[in-house]
Amino acid sequence: MNDVYKQHGAFSWSELLVDDIDLAIGFYTDVIGWEIEEMEMPQGKYYIIKSDDIPIGGIMKKPEGIEQMPDSWGTYITVNDVDETLAKAEIAGGKAVYPPMDVPGVGRMCAITDRGEAMVSIITYEKKEDE
Repeated sequence: MNDVYKQHGAFSWSELLVDDIDLAIGFYTDVIGWEIEEMEMPQGKYYIIKSDDIPIGGIMKKPEGIEQMPDSWGTYITVNDVDETLAKAEIAGGKAVYPPMDVPGVGRMCAITDRGEAMVSIITYEKKEDE
């Protein structure tokens, strides 16, 4: 596992939320040369972005309720403990965009806003069996 998945405070994942999956995949595979791997998730299909066969991000269809939001990139910051980090964010004037959730095979995550309402996601990755 890459160190950014373990290092507290490291930017570790980028994710694109879109209306048209095929349009986005076509664009980034043509322009950047990324490889895409389809993955079934409880919320629907998720597309893993790979560079030189290394997972670096994902693309997913926007969830219901945010269709009016423009397509956008988001980032994840690795933290040692999502719940502890969320508590610190709330004390510092931030808030949860959605509550912490566990994603099997990935880890625990939530999105937060800072004092200025900028959003970022925080994540604690599951430990792999070989770690």
